[in-house]
Amino acid sequence: MSAKILDGKIIAAEIKNDLKREIANLKEKFGCSIKLVSLQVGHNGGIESYLKSQKSLASNVGIDFESISLDETTDSQILLQYINDLNNNKEVNAVILQRPLPDKLDLQEQEKKLAFEQQISAEKDAEGLHLRNLGSLFYATKLKQCLWGKIAPCTAQAVMEIIKSTGVNLYGKEVVIVGHSKIIGKPLSLMLLNHFATTTVCHIATGDIKSHIEKADILISAVGKPELIKGEWVKENSIVIDVGTARVNGCLKGDVEFEAAKERAAYITPVPGGVGPLTTAMLMKNVVRLFINSHDKKNI
Repeated sequence: MSAKILDGKIIAAEIKNDLKREIANLKEKFGCSIKLVSLQVGHNGGIESYLKSQKSLASNVGIDFESISLDETTDSQILLQYINDLNNNKEVNAVILQRPLPDKLDLQEQEKKLAFEQQISAEKDAEGLHLRNLGSLFYATKLKQCLWGKIAPCTAQAVMEIIKSTGVNLYGKEVVIVGHSKIIGKPLSLMLLNHFATTTVCHIATGDIKSHIEKADILISAVGKPELIKGEWVKENSIVIDVGTARVNGCLKGDVEFEAAKERAAYITPVPGGVGPLTTAMLMKNVVRLFINSHDKKNI
């Protein structure tokens, strides 16, 4: 029997409806709007697509969205000044720096060890990448969170929402993550551990990825290498969440051999249409949490 397809668009639609209601209530309660500002340097096709979805969803749920587009010749000092101004702007609740940055800024970031996303205030960090927000995942547990609502990387949150939609109890489950990036693999491993999953993270130095994957009750891959994971490696009745995307002959492909894997798994995400649609929804959830956190802070 083929696996049940985990449609990210359906889950995202439910979250969107919940956000609309919550935002309407917050606006009425506090008498002010919720604002997200996007910073973009230069032009990139991938950025434009993501930016369009951010703007559309923000408008749909009731979040004010402002896009600041800087010339590709912008240097680090100018970018830092924009970030600083947004940090100090009381009307702005959240900031996102669109990546990739132009090569020139990437080089300046590496040479000066700037980590531009770390310059965005933790209280306005829409992507959950500030060290303070990432660090909060270390201390959080399933039953007890930090003082204020936690902010976490959007794609990692999207994966957790997809797992939640299956109804599976993570306690004791063997979970294998392929890929250990700071925006997916690493934070996701902490989230899973906080739910008492037995979590293994595979990466470029892992000698025998296949042997780990074959044991996985839940397999999550976020590499971006098309069909890296063979369908025959997938454990029977497992959950397969494919975060990786790569364009092959004009079509998007995931990390997992979809057709073969879906004949073995119980649940599987498609590429595209799985994790992707949920990432923007998680971004908006972060924006709402930041707004709530800022008002809670005023009342402490």
